Amino acid sequence: MSIVIKVDNLSKQYRLGEVGTGALAHDINRWWHKIRGKENPYIKVGEINDRTKKSDSDYVWALKDINFEVKHGEVLGIVGRNGAGKSTLLKILSRTTSPTTGMVKIKGRVASLLEVGTGFHPELSGRENVFLNGAILGMRKEEIKKKFDEIVDFAGVERYIDTPVKRYSSGMFVRLAFAVAAHLESEILIVDEVLAVGDAEFQNKCLGKMSAVSKGEGRTILFVSHNLPAVKNLCNTGFLISNGMLQYSGEVDDVASRYYSEMEKKSTLLVNENEREGNGRVRLRSIEIAGDKIIITNEPVKFLLSLNRPFDKSRLIVSFSLRNLEHQMIAYFVSDETIVENVNAGSKDTSEMEIFVKNFAVRPGKYNLRIILHDTDTAYSNTCDIIESAMDIDVLSSDFFGSGKTMRTHDQSGLLNAYFKYY
Repeated sequence: MSIVIKVDNLSKQYRLGEVGTGALAHDINRWWHKIRGKENPYIKVGEINDRTKKSDSDYVWALKDINFEVKHGEVLGIVGRNGAGKSTLLKILSRTTSPTTGMVKIKGRVASLLEVGTGFHPELSGRENVFLNGAILGMRKEEIKKKFDEIVDFAGVERYIDTPVKRYSSGMFVRLAFAVAAHLESEILIVDEVLAVGDAEFQNKCLGKMSAVSKGEGRTILFVSHNLPAVKNLCNTGFLISNGMLQYSGEVDDVASRYYSEMEKKSTLLVNENEREGNGRVRLRSIEIAGDKIIITNEPVKFLLSLNRPFDKSRLIVSFSLRNLEHQMIAYFVSDETIVENVNAGSKDTSEMEIFVKNFAVRPGKYNLRIILHDTDTAYSNTCDIIESAMDIDVLSSDFFGSGKTMRTHDQSGLLNAYFKYY
């Protein structure tokens, strides 16, 4: 198969801080080096794109030395943590921004869906924006007319097609924008994480459409998503980006495994309080399971949390997200819907919280907990602390029905009690 995208030594550097501060002096310095035939001095400075670490440098490499090729008809999944550089790469491929160094060669027309409403004029109607967006993508008016009814039907916005899109919800925006990008005759389709805005039914519809245009029409697709099962289902190859660099490329299953391993390796340690997201008004220092340290399905469990400072119980809400080994959310519960037994004052530097779940109605298996601490005091940002991977837990079988037999590991979502919200 022919190569439709070729990227050689691609790098993108950004200047941090306020736009325009000191830029004139730097531009003059660049010009002075250029007329003397010397290299741009600011290409040499800066640091890797690691958002968890502070730096004194004014420059950062959002992407650094990226090299890859994409063949015609290939469906490529791009994964990585937030801030890794995925969206920057797609913007360069879509020609909405230029690289600092390196070269990109693209063979064919590109349709991209990077952000909600990109290429749409808010004062124009949905109908007018379909033609506008199509023209931006390089389509002739006759091509757009042929596809127009199909686009509107797929988006499900026929009733509102002559309404200005500024009246649309974000979901309607995405529906129409994706429908335009997917149905017009472009050889390459680039889709960022914007599908997360749509509902589950529409997301499945979009994934089905991308699969159909890839297999049926031989179009090349670049797909960025944090939904690893969707990436594995749609894509045949992929690569992992970390800190602006291409860490691994290969079969999509291998890429997903590497991503899971990186997430576990880089899971935020509870002691690294300053490197976690949130306003930091209170941080989680440790979490453990009370008693014999085990969790049995459909039986009560108590979590013991240690906070880094005394905190008002009435203001603090703790949310637990339960995820499986593929990082899919299975269920979540929050402390104001369970029974919080007490918050001990502890020492002057810490406090302890006990959260009691009456019935841990989750089927047996291995899971991971993501924990968020919320402050209900609206005078401050609500999110105090986010711990992506607070602890791994094993849920064991139990004799729920008193029959002397342990429960099978089939879906028990119907047994989930009111203390959980099930997904």
